[in-house]
Amino acid sequence: MTFPIALLFDDALAIVREVAAAHRLETETLALSRTHGRVLASDVHAPLSLPPFDNSAMDGFALRHQDLRDGETTLHLAGEQFAGRSLGLQVDPGQCVRITTGAPMPGGADTVVIKENCRVDGDRMTVVGHAVIGSNVRRAGEDVAAGDQVLRAGSLLTPARVSLAASLGLASLPVTRRPTVAVFSSGDELVEPGMALAQGEIYDSNRELLMGLLRADGLEPTAWPRLPDDPRRVEIALRDAACAFDIVITCGAVSAGEKDHIPAVLAQFGQTHFWKVRMKPGMPLLFGSLDQARVLGLPGNPVSVFATYLSFGRALIDALQGRSDPRPVERAQLVAPIDKEHPRREFMRARVFCDDHGVLRADPNPAVGSHRLRAVADSNALIVIPDGPQRLAAGEVVEVLRYA
Repeated sequence: MTFPIALLFDDALAIVREVAAAHRLETETLALSRTHGRVLASDVHAPLSLPPFDNSAMDGFALRHQDLRDGETTLHLAGEQFAGRSLGLQVDPGQCVRITTGAPMPGGADTVVIKENCRVDGDRMTVVGHAVIGSNVRRAGEDVAAGDQVLRAGSLLTPARVSLAASLGLASLPVTRRPTVAVFSSGDELVEPGMALAQGEIYDSNRELLMGLLRADGLEPTAWPRLPDDPRRVEIALRDAACAFDIVITCGAVSAGEKDHIPAVLAQFGQTHFWKVRMKPGMPLLFGSLDQARVLGLPGNPVSVFATYLSFGRALIDALQGRSDPRPVERAQLVAPIDKEHPRREFMRARVFCDDHGVLRADPNPAVGSHRLRAVADSNALIVIPDGPQRLAAGEVVEVLRYA
């Protein structure tokens, strides 16, 4: 079966989103306290109005505005209504009721005068100064009317959105199940941190990098044993994981070397959606399907892992959950010029900061080479340099992907 090779970045991203949308994960209903950070699966309409009743916005006295006179006005204090259940009080001509913030307005009252502008003597209350009709009163439904669509399917459930659902009395919400993720690093040269290195071996940094990125995105990834440079063992491990997980992410063994066995496994037992993307770093990126899993084969160099996960891994995770909220896009002014001669889209390490004038600035890291992980650790963002040769002067505005 043929598949696209060496795609433009945007074309590859579109395929990831299209394939993921066709395999959107199922819906589950969770208690409100467990929905934070999840993706809403269906629209939510308000079962009641907010506020549900007219209430006071301040501590003071509820009264009829027409009873107020120029200068001071003295009224009979007919009762007290605190926040909580309505006492069914009625304000008649010449009367007022002591009221607290959030308490339901008594019948007949249309205005609240704050306590600082009032003087109380026994059962008499005197208003000092002028009050506008309707002041300090929250009207029923002024925030939300019953039946309004208040949350949209595909929205990320932020604390504010979950709080809105709680204010409407909703004890649970339908959300899309979070994807399960299996993480593999690969290569006989890899050694677990803490063990002794032989000549030619290196420590496995990609596993911790990916596990941390996935956890920061709210997932609970599972780290599988390292994939050796053995085609049969690679096949067995990947097919086992693909039967049990929604996403399989690998690092390394996706290029065209003699030990790069993952593309062959995908071609023989699954489906390859594309191979290689015109980006730097990360060109050997592989995307396909195997059993129930979407497989994202990332290159082995750690900076490539970083760039491809932030751009393609997150897009895959979002689309599987039906997320329609776009992730925030930030732009910053370059501190130093950038001269890019190659045609691929590039992701350059940088430190992004806000200067003394409130302007977001991006200072490119001079390190080159997708193996130089320290430059990622010293930076907090990737500058996105568009396709094609680019000569960007200091002060030009560029897109940045912040990760810290």
